[in-house]
Amino acid sequence: IFKKINKMEGHCECKKVSFEIKQKITYFSHCHCSQCRRMHGAAYGSFIQVNRPSFTYKLGEDSIKTYASSKNSQRMFCKNCGSNIMVIVNDLPDSFFVALGLVNGDPELPEAHHIYVGSKAPWHDINDDLKQYDEEPLEYDNP
Repeated sequence: IFKKINKMEGHCECKKVSFEIKQKITYFSHCHCSQCRRMHGAAYGSFIQVNRPSFTYKLGEDSIKTYASSKNSQRMFCKNCGSNIMVIVNDLPDSFFVALGLVNGDPELPEAHHIYVGSKAPWHDINDDLKQYDEEPLEYDNP
């Protein structure tokens, strides 16, 4: 029996950075923290959790800039166009949290949830029935 491998591709706005992901996605969130709002210039950032070995740069790894956004996390972005690529959480060394807005097409995703709703933008109303967490869930899925 062959196990189907889900494959996704994505790139930054200027296309200097491109990547592929080879795994089924089991974690999908919309983060409302103030950092994600500022980094994305939007009400929230949407992320998928990816196993590190499942993520491969196809082009432009040398175009990545890293920003230590807190003691526990780093944000990766394209140094040319500024697109947010991912967040790396030090406490979760086997995972990347890839910005879903860079993924091409319509990937198969699990149901999302909202995190850091306790610090969401006051001008934004959440109008769906997805689970909401004031901070972050106690446990992440391990894809």
